[in-house]
Amino acid sequence: QRFCIAIHDNSYSQKKTPTTTITMAHHHRLWRIASRLSAAPIAAAAFSSERQQQQQRPQCDASAPLPKLDPAVDNSLPSLSSNKLDNNNEKSKEPAVAVKTAGMQKDAVGSYKNLFPLRQKWQPKVEYPLWDHNWDGKMPESTGSDEEDRKRMRYIRKNGVTRHIILVRHGQYDETHKEDEKRKLTALGRLKADLTGRRLAEMLKGSKTGKANPCNITSIRVSGMTRAIETADIIATHLPGVTFEEPDPLLNEGRPCHHIPGSKASERIVQVTDDNHARIESAFEKYFQRAEAPDDDEDGEKHEFEIIVCHANVIRYFMCRALQLPPEAWLRYCPFNCSLTYLTIRPTGSVSCRMVGDCGHLNYESSSFSQHHGFVW
Repeated sequence: QRFCIAIHDNSYSQKKTPTTTITMAHHHRLWRIASRLSAAPIAAAAFSSERQQQQQRPQCDASAPLPKLDPAVDNSLPSLSSNKLDNNNEKSKEPAVAVKTAGMQKDAVGSYKNLFPLRQKWQPKVEYPLWDHNWDGKMPESTGSDEEDRKRMRYIRKNGVTRHIILVRHGQYDETHKEDEKRKLTALGRLKADLTGRRLAEMLKGSKTGKANPCNITSIRVSGMTRAIETADIIATHLPGVTFEEPDPLLNEGRPCHHIPGSKASERIVQVTDDNHARIESAFEKYFQRAEAPDDDEDGEKHEFEIIVCHANVIRYFMCRALQLPPEAWLRYCPFNCSLTYLTIRPTGSVSCRMVGDCGHLNYESSSFSQHHGFVW
């Protein structure tokens, strides 16, 4: 009798746990057992109650046709009218984030979890995990008609340019010097840069079979630091005809923001963050944005590839920002020397990551993170 009562009390009709699911067949068997134990009234009640609930539950019609979706429509996009996200914030118990611009709130007072000043905490424009569709400020203004807005976004998605940004960390370098001009690539660093150039050259040419189309690499960008410039120079020897842009100090290494997990930031770390964040954020805003909306008569390449040779912390920060993840998570990601982190920006503004610290073009002996070789460290 106790056994039958326990089964009834824990049936999935009352407590939805995967270990207590009881089918109708189980109830038939329990009813027969209970009958032998002179507990027929209890078992019968359990069986009858479950059968009634089974009949009341909505049934899935597997033969019903699936709704038709237009593959040319980005169904994740909100209406352009008033450029607002209706994510049932009114019904949420937690207050929605209300800031005009994503970033650090300079006027904030106090500390964040006793780790660092609250003014140095990144504040998204919309609360996580929602997506800010106008993250780069280039989302088209509404025409005032939802139907016209929908047509325009469909046209942009079909005819616009997808930007491909490949972030390359520099090769291994001599860290025994403090002066940047003396922190040059090691022999291993030069080898890794050469192998990376060969990998990118394969992408530029496309496959011999024609199954993988050539990548339209338009430019190579690089920071203003010696180790990055040397790496980019070696890579460029494998990419003839690709524009080599002037070094950009905005891409130099630095501490982009605080990281979590982490200990309480010292006054020096707080100052270093103040000195570097604005510059690195400016670099992100400069290089990460969707392509301009296509003109009616525009016809040309639909994909543009850009290589940016820079540094570990900068790449970490860029990836978090591009994917709209908390920037304070940047130190959880460990890009090896000459690894590739590859992101795409669709003409509608959606962003995805295709490679994260990919170093498959390097053999194990050539794999390094700064002065650490291989993976056992």
